[in-house]
Amino acid sequence: MTRLMAHFAAAATPQPTAHATSTAFAALIWWAVPVVLVSGAIGYVLWTSKFKDKFNNETNRSVEKFNLFQQTLREPNSEH
Repeated sequence: MTRLMAHFAAAATPQPTAHATSTAFAALIWWAVPVVLVSGAIGYVLWTSKFKDKFNNETNRSVEKFNLFQQTLREPNSEH
């Protein structure tokens, strides 16, 4: 009977290494995810601010070309 009770007692006690490992992993995730996201956001802001003028110039040129295209469609046709 004592062997049976010892077996159930050993099975019922939680494994400290498994619990400690999962707790450490959860803590790592709760720290790693925000750190990665914040550093990614900072990197994105720095990257876009570095290339902002280049993108603005390309956008302005593209919009100007589109406006010229629209104006050519609006000009009256001299043949009619």
